[in-house]
Amino acid sequence: MSTTSSPGIERTLRGCRPADVDPVVIDASDLDSTAPEHLRDLKQGLAARGYQPAAVATEAEFDAESTLERQREVDRLRGLVRAASFLGAGRIEVGVDEAACEAVRTALAALAERADREGVEFVRVEGDGAA
Repeated sequence: MSTTSSPGIERTLRGCRPADVDPVVIDASDLDSTAPEHLRDLKQGLAARGYQPAAVATEAEFDAESTLERQREVDRLRGLVRAASFLGAGRIEVGVDEAACEAVRTALAALAERADREGVEFVRVEGDGAA
């Protein structure tokens, strides 16, 4: 992730004006599907009601003992990164157990890189009361 600010960002921000929309955080468990058709309808429905997705939030549930289950969870989270990008959300908030094993930390780092490529900030929330 870049730590420098692009001059284009400042120029764009100077031209911004308020919008009559309310930012919302979408809980991933409330998404019926991450299929593009569903997300398109959801995005249109939210816009029609004056809402703009700011983030998608979820709890990661990794099984440290099962590589297959861990991969399924990574795939689910990757789908949510794509969904956040499709919806125009600026970030994905992922609640993670503090004691995540090395394989989980590696998977989360890869997901953060994927989110960066999709233009979404990956926010890891640790401990109880996460995302």
